[in-house]
Amino acid sequence: MADRTDAELLQDFTAMGHSISLITDVIAGDRMADKEEMGLSYTAADRQDRVDRNVAHLELMKAKTDWGSESMTATTNAITAGKGYTAS
Repeated sequence: MADRTDAELLQDFTAMGHSISLITDVIAGDRMADKEEMGLSYTAADRQDRVDRNVAHLELMKAKTDWGSESMTATTNAITAGKGYTAS
């Protein structure tokens, strides 16, 4: 597969940032808490699924080999935290 363009890299890195924020916020209880959010009520299974899917996304994106000098520290930390998360 050809390397991504700079615009594609930026878009992908931004999307990774969104996944990192979501994982961090769910774990901290700041998103998808038991209370209603935007008219929706979330269960522990919903939170676990959301974290698991975002961890999978980060793992897939991190494995790409054309990142150049982008730091993956926050990505690695979010993957580790997400894998250790058990919704309750």
